[in-house]
Amino acid sequence: MTSNDRTGARIVVDQLVAQGVQHVFCVPGESYLSVLDAFHDAEIEITVCRQEGGATMMADASARLTGRPGVVFVTRGPGATNASPGIHIAEHDSSPVILFIGQVQRDMRGRGAFQEMDYESVYGSFAKWVVEIDDAARIPEIVSRAFHVAMQGRPGPVVIALPEDMQNDRAGVADALRVEPAPTWPGQTQMAELQKMIWAAERPIVIIGGSGWTAAASASAQRFAERFELPVAVSFRRLSAFNGDHPHFAGELAIGMNPKLRARIEASDLVLLFGGRMAEIPSQGYELFDIPTPRQKFVHVHASAEELGRVYQPTLAIHATPAAFAAALESLQPPNVIKWSGAARDASADYHAFTDVAPAIPGAVQLGEIMLWLRERLPNDAIICNGAGNYTIWIGRFLRFRQHGTQLAPVSGSMGFGVPAAVAAKRICPDRVVVSFSGDGCFLMNGQEFATAVQYGLPIICIVVDNGVYGTIRMHQERRFPGRVSATDLRNPDFAAMARAYGGHGETVERTDEFAPAFERALASGRPAIIHVKVEAEASTPTATISGMRAAALAAKK
Repeated sequence: MTSNDRTGARIVVDQLVAQGVQHVFCVPGESYLSVLDAFHDAEIEITVCRQEGGATMMADASARLTGRPGVVFVTRGPGATNASPGIHIAEHDSSPVILFIGQVQRDMRGRGAFQEMDYESVYGSFAKWVVEIDDAARIPEIVSRAFHVAMQGRPGPVVIALPEDMQNDRAGVADALRVEPAPTWPGQTQMAELQKMIWAAERPIVIIGGSGWTAAASASAQRFAERFELPVAVSFRRLSAFNGDHPHFAGELAIGMNPKLRARIEASDLVLLFGGRMAEIPSQGYELFDIPTPRQKFVHVHASAEELGRVYQPTLAIHATPAAFAAALESLQPPNVIKWSGAARDASADYHAFTDVAPAIPGAVQLGEIMLWLRERLPNDAIICNGAGNYTIWIGRFLRFRQHGTQLAPVSGSMGFGVPAAVAAKRICPDRVVVSFSGDGCFLMNGQEFATAVQYGLPIICIVVDNGVYGTIRMHQERRFPGRVSATDLRNPDFAAMARAYGGHGETVERTDEFAPAFERALASGRPAIIHVKVEAEASTPTATISGMRAAALAAKK
């Protein structure tokens, strides 16, 4: 017996305290009751959620806002499988998340005990590390390593299984020190080569993506763009990495991308990709750049050495974390004569022409006009959350993200992310306006977490865009199998009435001019709110209709 002799459960919680964890998200379960008991005496805020997928997505949102791993606890078996969508999002989006799962007793393993699973097999293909703790004395070591793994290189999720009986074992072991990720800095030779490549270029462009950006790093990148007069685009759903109102901003590499931005990138002679992976969506189906060798000179900066050259052979590869690389940009000097002078101005003009006027869509509700109103109404530090679906095209195109940490959206394209992300955002940042966008299908995948917002008094505003269909799937269906509608229609509840049933505020919008007063009433209510916005299914995207796509597909088949 030593002075710090404790149960394994207490050691687990003490390690979280040592790592500075302030918020934990969970769905309780009998497989980790001892850990729940240890939380009773810890100064850590616990958010009790309604489903494990929502809890894990909240942890992901927390990680994006704080830069530290989001922590989530779930029970074995069904709890673990329910959590898996959130871990997939964290892997795809490079978010540091640590998932703790209760496990069967050690002497029952391998017998098919109640809710038993092999977590290494289940999570091994999409978590950075999966481990089961057999010895309570090793908890500080393993939790410390989990924080290192989650944050270093390309950030991502770690899964830790906690056998039920191990939680009650006792050990006298010291707590681990707080983990700080080891930054990877670019070499002076690489930065000198980068400067030479920029000086030699005639049509350079910057693309910012990936995770790990900070407010300071974004500011450094902005100063670099200003000094070199460079146009800057952002990768898919990384809009808050660069000020959308900046005169050098060129737009987003997204679904429904500005054709002029695509043409500008294709015509460039030097592409500077800072932090991103250039996966399927931003690369426009891997067609924006030649594989394996882009026709443009290609500089790729990434925190993971494994991502450099994974798809594209870079002319210059720089292994560096975003913050370290952005700081190093301060040392570069622009050429005396900037051959591409005016390119940033022209790119910005193209962006504004694409985003300042919303095309009319069928129906009494014009989503573009609503987004333009919100663009001016929302404070600059408002946090905008969304899941996946065609409704998100209006968000990315017409809203403005002016500060770091104002967009929480899944690069993975996962539905159901918006509501849990909003709950976590309001839990972490209670003084900021938090707005969640969901489609009707998207909302009902994790809308149960609206109850969590009510329980904790979190006045988030959930905007549900209801068109009565799985819109993205209908779009693809009409393009490939025109007129043959199958399994994409939805019959929806009254979402405003649902909000009131939960104890929140509900509004229904059926015309564009009803939205602004409904939003103001929702904000003034001081309660979690749902604004049920009814739109026509015919309005598939800002520029395409269901009937138009169907006609084009039928004509192409003739």
